[in-house]
Amino acid sequence: MLLLQATAPATEAAQQAPSMWELCVNAGVIMIPLALLALISIYVFIERALVIRRASRKDTNFMARIKDYIHEGDIKAARQLCKSTDTPYARLIDKGISRIGRPMNDVLVTIENTGNIEVAALGKGLPWLATTAAGAPMLGFLGTVVGMVQSFYSLASAGSAAGISVLADGIYQALVTTVAGLIVGILALFAYNYLVAAINGVMRGLETNTMEFMDLLNEPVK
Repeated sequence: MLLLQATAPATEAAQQAPSMWELCVNAGVIMIPLALLALISIYVFIERALVIRRASRKDTNFMARIKDYIHEGDIKAARQLCKSTDTPYARLIDKGISRIGRPMNDVLVTIENTGNIEVAALGKGLPWLATTAAGAPMLGFLGTVVGMVQSFYSLASAGSAAGISVLADGIYQALVTTVAGLIVGILALFAYNYLVAAINGVMRGLETNTMEFMDLLNEPVK
């Protein structure tokens, strides 16, 4: 009988424990911008990941066909192949082909400028992820500080009727914003670093194709 009486309060407390959704709802208005940051970051990550994946696909025979066309003097066919391939690599080579006949330094500068434009286009949206990674935890801390102020104000207003529960309820609700901010910020940071690494991979591929194309132009005519 005593055992049942002892476990009854614990069971009742477990039943009254708020769900995660209730904690988020009670955490205050700071949860709204955090939720918006999370949704936008997810969209940016998925959209950029798909774009970068398409940009990184390679045709192993692309450069070999370009080489054959250039050796045959069929510049039109080489440029048509670049346009039909429609990747950053192909647009890079297409710009270089369009400058054939000019000084080699001009060709190289044109290709490098085109590569910079392509890389910048791939990085669209990444500043948003970087801002979220830094700003979401700060928003979470702000929500916690505001919640703590409200908790202590409630404690002071309660006067002689104040109890530890008045302070504890406000504190655990306020800490939810810190947890949410850290989760959003950490996920945004991982997403940002993943996309940066993927873009760096595309950049290395562009550099490789640039060197192959310049070597092709420097080959002696047979």
